[in-house]
Amino acid sequence: MIGAEGIVRCAIKEYRRRKGLSQEDLARLVGIRRQAVYDMEAGRYLPNTAVALRLARVLGCTVEMLFADDLPARPERIHLLHGIGTPARVSLAQVRDKLVGVPLRAAASFRLDAADAFLPADTTLDCRLSRAQLAGTVLILGCDPALGVLGGLMSRAAPGIRAHTVFASSRRALLAVHEGNAHVAGTHYHSFGASEANLEAVRTLAPGMDCLIIAFSVQEEGLMVAAGNPSGIRTVEDLANGRIRFVNREEGAALRKLLDTQLARRGVPSVAVRGYADEVSSHGEGAIRVAGGSADAALGLRIVAEAFGLDFVPLAATRCDLVIPADLRDHPGMTVLLDILQSSGIRKELDALPGYDAADTGKVIFG
Repeated sequence: MIGAEGIVRCAIKEYRRRKGLSQEDLARLVGIRRQAVYDMEAGRYLPNTAVALRLARVLGCTVEMLFADDLPARPERIHLLHGIGTPARVSLAQVRDKLVGVPLRAAASFRLDAADAFLPADTTLDCRLSRAQLAGTVLILGCDPALGVLGGLMSRAAPGIRAHTVFASSRRALLAVHEGNAHVAGTHYHSFGASEANLEAVRTLAPGMDCLIIAFSVQEEGLMVAAGNPSGIRTVEDLANGRIRFVNREEGAALRKLLDTQLARRGVPSVAVRGYADEVSSHGEGAIRVAGGSADAALGLRIVAEAFGLDFVPLAATRCDLVIPADLRDHPGMTVLLDILQSSGIRKELDALPGYDAADTGKVIFG
């Protein structure tokens, strides 16, 4: 259909079908004639503001997601996540009024994703997304590989909804959400007492942030070692025998805090661990070091160890929670995310993954 700014794309049919509504049902709920719904879906009629708002309310989305021009969004400024300079290829998300760009780099699996935008040397944004696509994007940061499964289910469940899942330590994820650079943080700090460690981390790293904390997964964490465990590593104490070449996670990472706690409980000083100061910033980097023979052990998850053909020494089973700012709960993508967390589909997916347990998935921890 033709609007004031050119060609307008109408997505009413997709959202109506997702809700299980007929054209007649939708017309009755909105207070218009069925013929009007038919004409809008056929691209022959553009409604006034009042009708558009009622349609969006009934269909659980924004007006921009129902009616949008197909011109790319071209915001004036872009905030680059991770601050690594000016990359050529980025994925995009709109977090409140801020446009956030995530530099696209090949993952450890060498999977390449299509770019949402390009940033040439003159930093002029060449955006390939429509405004509706940008409005329907949810940016999720965390280091649980299963967040990618969640993102895939979100995109499958709702037309117009996209989820970008970006690897980040629990600390970096929480800080990004607190600073308005992401919609959701996945955190898996370790509870050693009665208090909820993820809630305490939010209060420490994101003071004053009103949020919902909801359980996502429980995963096995520990030491990734070479196939067959030739060094005979059984506990963290073995890391201090002088022969083991260890590779650590960066300061502030939840796994590093787990290691420090277990070393302290056993009276093992960190300086006794060969390679304690040798750091990597992801599970995959540590697995590559062990698989390549330059390290004997690295911190990581069972699922990552299996992906690289490594053996695994479990240290703990830890719950990963999703932290969602309260004011973002009405984002259309967040509604989809929360629905999926209550579904049997996500539990079936998680339970099928090595080292995962979905017993707590969807449980409200706070908020």
